Amino acid sequence: MNVGEKERETVNLAGMLENGPACETKTLGNYLWDDLPDPNKWADCVHCGMCLEACPTYQETGEEQHSPRGRVYLIKAVAEGKLDINEAFAKPIFDCLDCRACETACPADVQVGGLIEEARGQIRQAMPLTGLKGAVSKTFLNGIFPNKKRMNRLAGFMRFYQNSGLQTVARKTGVLNVMPRHLKDMESILPEAGKPVLARYPEVVPAEGETKGRVGMLTGCVMDVMFSDVNEATIRVLNRNGYEVGLPKQQTCCGALHIHAGDRKTGKELAKQNIEAFKDYDKVIVNAAGCGCALQEYDELFRNDPEMLPLAKEFSEKVEDVSKFLYENDFERPKSEINTKVTYHDACHLAHGQGVRFEPRQLLKEIPGVELVELPDADRCCGSAGIYNLTHPEMAGKLLDRKIDDIPENVEMISMGNPGCMLQIAMGVQKHGRSEKVVHTVQLLDWAYEKDKEQGLS
Repeated sequence: MNVGEKERETVNLAGMLENGPACETKTLGNYLWDDLPDPNKWADCVHCGMCLEACPTYQETGEEQHSPRGRVYLIKAVAEGKLDINEAFAKPIFDCLDCRACETACPADVQVGGLIEEARGQIRQAMPLTGLKGAVSKTFLNGIFPNKKRMNRLAGFMRFYQNSGLQTVARKTGVLNVMPRHLKDMESILPEAGKPVLARYPEVVPAEGETKGRVGMLTGCVMDVMFSDVNEATIRVLNRNGYEVGLPKQQTCCGALHIHAGDRKTGKELAKQNIEAFKDYDKVIVNAAGCGCALQEYDELFRNDPEMLPLAKEFSEKVEDVSKFLYENDFERPKSEINTKVTYHDACHLAHGQGVRFEPRQLLKEIPGVELVELPDADRCCGSAGIYNLTHPEMAGKLLDRKIDDIPENVEMISMGNPGCMLQIAMGVQKHGRSEKVVHTVQLLDWAYEKDKEQGLS
């Protein structure tokens, strides 16, 4: 789309940098829509190149426009009116994994992830998805993920498909061969669908023994359908540690996938619903790295909304990953041994997005019998990145192959804290003919607690 001749208000970049988010300007160079990219985010970038070797897409392509530095330059060029919002601009912005590894590497703390998401919001307003891509996006992002009833139906369909014999028939007859290879691979590692926790648990699950406190817990959309067993384990572990767990029924999808896709409007609607749902809790515990990162950045999402910004800030400060919460609140050390060798994968939005690296490793080390073997480049993206493995299967596949190649020999389990990573790495394990079991970190702690109960040690 060429917007060069479109009438627009002249923007003073220096004024925006001085006044920050409070600036009332509604356009910025060739950005013509609300929710503008924030010039403060690129102001400190000196194009030093420290981010280059941290960026998975740059490592694979060697192309400047597919580096964090290059993407920041492109976003700034559109703001200065030097570049239009068109396919040449959109491709490198959407080819980004939004993994935040560049932010960890950046000495100036440039918020590349936030810039990418703001730029995607502008692109999707200028260049809406149409045709099949538009229909699929609208169906899932707007029609299914935010709707609990439809997510429950999806879970029911998955259970029927897996338990009725349809899955076996589909695999034996070769019907699945009509699917693209990456979708066929994903179908082959689908976990057994359970019943969503939010649909069957009470709104308050009491603590075991003396109550130390009460927390709210985000059950998530994909997590509660694909990994309801992880949600159950999380509740049990929190209960075991003396916490009453609140599961407010009005909670909804965190909005991360919408924000990553450039649909900031829906992202804000979901954020408002979650802020209201958890308003009576001092802590909101999350077991999915991508969700936790999105919740912690609600204040960024509402940075131009003076009415919502204070509420969003208050909410974001309450959000904590389950591993960090347990470690910082003196979790109960299990007594029973789980004799296994484990390696740990850092989910991008846990390590780079939330800065949580040490705590999950310490949880694992405190389980008797667990031998933790460090994974080389543990914080390098596995290629999942929300739905990146669906939209960019070729690049995601290359990153997955490298991740699997890095897994140490003779480990029995790969632990992590994000459902997308769990699915992606499980797919890689199968593809490469390996045997490691993919688990969520909190599951190992839950299994140890269960052994304590069985042996009368609790």
